[in-house]
Amino acid sequence: MDPIISHIASNKRRTFFFFFLYAIMFALIGYISGLYMGNPIFGFVIAAIIFCIIFLISYYGGRNVVASMAGAREVSKAQEPFLYNTVEALSVAAGKPMPKVYIMETDVPNAFAAGRNPDQAIVAVTRGLLNRMNRQELEGVIAHEMAHIANYDVLLATVAVVLAGAIVYASVILRRMAIFGGGGRRSGQSNIIGIVFLIVVAIIAPLFAQLLRFAISRQREYLADATAADYTGYPEGLASALEKISTMQVARSPLDNQALNGLYIVNPALGASALNKMSAMFSTHPPAEDRIRRLRAM
Repeated sequence: MDPIISHIASNKRRTFFFFFLYAIMFALIGYISGLYMGNPIFGFVIAAIIFCIIFLISYYGGRNVVASMAGAREVSKAQEPFLYNTVEALSVAAGKPMPKVYIMETDVPNAFAAGRNPDQAIVAVTRGLLNRMNRQELEGVIAHEMAHIANYDVLLATVAVVLAGAIVYASVILRRMAIFGGGGRRSGQSNIIGIVFLIVVAIIAPLFAQLLRFAISRQREYLADATAADYTGYPEGLASALEKISTMQVARSPLDNQALNGLYIVNPALGASALNKMSAMFSTHPPAEDRIRRLRAM
């Protein structure tokens, strides 16, 4: 089987597997919250309703949630003709529909794609990327994001962002319940046990969300790089862009958002050390220097 087709099928399977794992975590949070308040079934039902709502939001509106979180705004061809024409040309090269084009008004160069499928995707770049990349470099970056769209990486990543954020928010509520909650009709030793359960789940939930983000294979970046090189026919364009972008990240920049860092072409949380292997060891991305080396070996 073609490795790209196999990768797309794997991404779709993992997306729904992640939905299943998130459903289990929500059910656990709901049940324990209800147990603490004296009615576990009520807590379970409320958690199920909340999960269904978040499921629908993440699947059908995830791209808008991500764009809003990133502070990105949609632009037209009249507003950004150079960017729009580049995205349009790479869409043709990828054989995919034209995604909506977004801009983030920050000087830090970076880019991401989001959406549930190629028909419902967006490509967002920063003002800094437009100002600092030459045409070949910009084409390389856009081709990389188009590759994520074509390979259905965006479905997996967008769902992970929205659901992981919901899990983290739920853990905050649990911690507040454990500290300020009254425990319903429960008292004495049983109430203490309930509080302990709440605290344990509140700690585990965000760790679980982070593990799921890391579970999105780093290999998707290597595959997107290779696919981008195929779209443009010029691997050096993306290699040069990655070299620039990796050294221009700023720690705690407007782009540095724990929920979104895995979406960007280079993890903004690493700052200017994104090129370094040791710094990228526990990142959502493989080391930029490895990606650059592979591209220049093509």
